[in-house]
Amino acid sequence: MSKLRIGFLGTGWIGRHRMQAIVDAGLVEAVAVCDPSPDCVAQAQAIAPAAIAVPSLQAMLDLGLDGVVIASPSALHAAQSLEALGRGVAVFCQKPLGRDAGEVSAVVDAAQAADRLLGVDLSYRHTAATEAMAGPIRSGELGTIYAVDLTFHNAYGPDKPWFYDRAQSGGGCVIDLGVHLIDLALWMLDFPAVEHVTARLFAGGVPLSQTPERVEDFATARLDLATGAAVQLACSWNLPAGRDAVIEAAFYGTQGAVTFRNVNGSFYDFVAFRHNGTQAQQIASPPDDWGTRAAAAWAHQLAGSNRFDPHAGRLTDVARVLDRIYAAG
Repeated sequence: MSKLRIGFLGTGWIGRHRMQAIVDAGLVEAVAVCDPSPDCVAQAQAIAPAAIAVPSLQAMLDLGLDGVVIASPSALHAAQSLEALGRGVAVFCQKPLGRDAGEVSAVVDAAQAADRLLGVDLSYRHTAATEAMAGPIRSGELGTIYAVDLTFHNAYGPDKPWFYDRAQSGGGCVIDLGVHLIDLALWMLDFPAVEHVTARLFAGGVPLSQTPERVEDFATARLDLATGAAVQLACSWNLPAGRDAVIEAAFYGTQGAVTFRNVNGSFYDFVAFRHNGTQAQQIASPPDDWGTRAAAAWAHQLAGSNRFDPHAGRLTDVARVLDRIYAAG
């Protein structure tokens, strides 16, 4: 069977990391790469020497692809996804798929109309720690989940200026970091309806409502779910947290709890625990090379079928929650 023909749009560090994973899956041929940086193109071609450099997405699509992997700035994601899907090409896109629910919904609708596979790099679903938590949550072993606490503090913040421009990014730490954990919580709980949202957003310690030209660098939010559960989120950039990152999620049920957290401030190493009263049993630990699993999973799914996956509709649900956080804050 011939390999899938894939193009890679945006070959910075994240784009190359995902490219390596997809190529290593052994199911695809990297046909073309596109990036405004010659250095990034050269580094991508070191991964896939046969891939040609092209000047634009249009030129890439003219090569007759099965799929395109998009790792460009956030402002471009929706338009580029729509262009690819309009040409009948499957898409795997970095998060966020769009800057708001309107953009995300348009892409999901286009994928459904084209009957083409659409994936987004929501990679925290694929860590060993979160996979270990999923079983007790979904089996009912924990009883009724009534509270979820989510935390993602990055002691640094993005290094590209466009992240701090709402028109280009769609927002700050909520759409950059919080999206991962909101998606994770809703996915774990099978996407219950979100009945009510409250939030507080800050930029430089000042309420965002007083500095509308900025994006938030600290946020708290509460989601009241139709199940009766309360989900609380805290996320930030540049927080003096005493370590590089604080990444945690806890699901509390009437019969116990499961939690995961990063190890020693790491962005990559996680442990997970099953809790009963004062007892804690470790159920996952590093090492765990999870960062590229979402990309590899998309490649495997595409190899089986390029048709639309209805689960992509949940991307719009998450985007609507983000919109409600911004509206409430």
